[in-house]
Amino acid sequence: MITFNDIDEALRKEKYSDQLQLLTKNFVSEVASYLHEKKTIANKEDNSFSESIIKTKKQFENAISIFRELMRRRKEKLLRLAFIATETGISKRDYENMLEFEKEVFDNIVSSLEEGEKKMNAVLERNAAGKEDGIMIIFKEDVDEFMDFRGNKLGPFKKGDVLSLQKEIVEILEQGNKVEMLED
Repeated sequence: MITFNDIDEALRKEKYSDQLQLLTKNFVSEVASYLHEKKTIANKEDNSFSESIIKTKKQFENAISIFRELMRRRKEKLLRLAFIATETGISKRDYENMLEFEKEVFDNIVSSLEEGEKKMNAVLERNAAGKEDGIMIIFKEDVDEFMDFRGNKLGPFKKGDVLSLQKEIVEILEQGNKVEMLED
């Protein structure tokens, strides 16, 4: 069973470390049980001015505050780790210290950041190619990431994606029956 001191200690460790701290797998459910127990005691009607009831109410309120602060700090670290993962390609740092739902959130954030990066690069590539050099195409099937003639990464692309690419790249993709040119 988790105690107030355990929650407080978890926050203290999280505060004073740049790395995500290891919590037990069932930490959140144990905190939920602890808070439920304290709330039940604090809401007892009989002798609501007793010293122990007042102390329990205060401990309940403080525990909620500490837990929220702990989760806020962990979210900040997840965001920082996701940013680092998209910039460097390294995504496993502190991964083992994440709770299961945090791993899912982390993976979703990294995926969203990578997707945004791909879209930005496609716009940059389209603009770099220029309107006279670029040919509008639609992908007929999913295409993995590849390099253009300047060494820039393009893709991966999904079936139905529309964008403008250099004529030479379009010709190669057309030979593989991967794209279809769109009429202006």
